[in-house]
Amino acid sequence: MRTALTIAGSDSSGGAGIQADIKTMMANGVFAMSAVTALTAQNTTGVTAILDSTPEFLEAQIDAVFTDIFPDAVKIGMVSASPLIRSIAKKLRQYAPSYVVVDPVMVATSGAKLISDEAVSTLKEELLPIATVITPNIPEAEVLSGLEIRSAEDMIRAAESIYDRYHCAVLCKGGHSLNDANDLLFAESGYRWFMGKRIDNPNTHGTGCTLSSAIAANLAKGFDLETSVARAKEYISGALGAMLDLGHGSGPMNHAFDQHGRFMEEAPAASEAGTAASKTGTADRNDAAKPQKGGRA
Repeated sequence: MRTALTIAGSDSSGGAGIQADIKTMMANGVFAMSAVTALTAQNTTGVTAILDSTPEFLEAQIDAVFTDIFPDAVKIGMVSASPLIRSIAKKLRQYAPSYVVVDPVMVATSGAKLISDEAVSTLKEELLPIATVITPNIPEAEVLSGLEIRSAEDMIRAAESIYDRYHCAVLCKGGHSLNDANDLLFAESGYRWFMGKRIDNPNTHGTGCTLSSAIAANLAKGFDLETSVARAKEYISGALGAMLDLGHGSGPMNHAFDQHGRFMEEAPAASEAGTAASKTGTADRNDAAKPQKGGRA
């Protein structure tokens, strides 16, 4: 079985970060491993607390993985501090994995900065030059290229500028009211558009994490970059199209939408109760957990 390592932060609600990465990688047929950059207290409505790993502990996690189960591909998600970025770059140069996918999480959809200017500079200097492919959204591509993006032609110019500057392939993601769900891949051979159909689903928590992890999983399995991107886009469309609806904010996708084995089945009564609980939020789950008379706790 092929393997992949995600280096990212934890999302306690399970929709994004390490948790989304692991679900995605396993659903795409590779054994998933992790090195945690930060713990977060978050749910579908927002983040309430963050606790960063130390650089020393992050390096120890990466060493533990590479010295035992060497990953076929590595995905890197949000890393908020320069010392952590430098530690990751140091270890990737040391172990030289075949594929490195970087989701350069810097700017939210709203345009708000998610990491400091110092961390952005460190990301540019240390991590992007050793990436196989990076997956910026449009605001992030503007930061990396220094260009304003208002059209499809602007996306091409920005992606080419990033490619020339950092010598890595660039998947510039559409959306953000521009070019719908169409993504642009700029690589050594030129550029290619990956057309997508926008799915009317407000629950998009973790889409960036999921896409980049699916790309890493497919690279790990031996697919070329273009095929890996195409398969990843098909996977995320399925996860969104499953229309999972959890939480009070922008909820997660169903990463297991394509899993149909018998171990996925619920008992009929549990399935009905679960449907009712998801609609009302008032089901008493404790009653279901009580042992039957004469049974064991």
